[in-house]
Amino acid sequence: MLIYPVTLIPDDNDTFLVEFPDIPEANSIGDDEQEALLNAEDALEAALEIYFDEKRPIPMPSKVKKGQSTVILPALVTAKVLLMNEMLDQKVRKAELARRLDVHMPQVDRLLDLRHSTKLEFIESAYHKLGKQISISIV
Repeated sequence: MLIYPVTLIPDDNDTFLVEFPDIPEANSIGDDEQEALLNAEDALEAALEIYFDEKRPIPMPSKVKKGQSTVILPALVTAKVLLMNEMLDQKVRKAELARRLDVHMPQVDRLLDLRHSTKLEFIESAYHKLGKQISISIV
């Protein structure tokens, strides 16, 4: 899973601002640190959707410093982020991926929708058509 470091900044109105050094479009606030970090996950996913829409490579997380807070992307979202980056690296458009998978475009649109609960098997197939495979580990 992708683990993005965040900066928690206490504000003068007793709230916390969350900034992502790697994804400047993602910002969030909360009444306390816990709420700020919870809101930060939604902010991160919303910012990543911008990258998807603009077909821009998603920056990978930088190294987490000791004691630094983080936001961990869910495994499914991580798989989709890495898939989009691979498609961009290989210059494979959605229409080409649909052709390779022998599916209609709406299925590829859902595949690349961070909020859609795509089956892992379909994501695996997409990686396979790009000459890649998913590796899962428990740490």
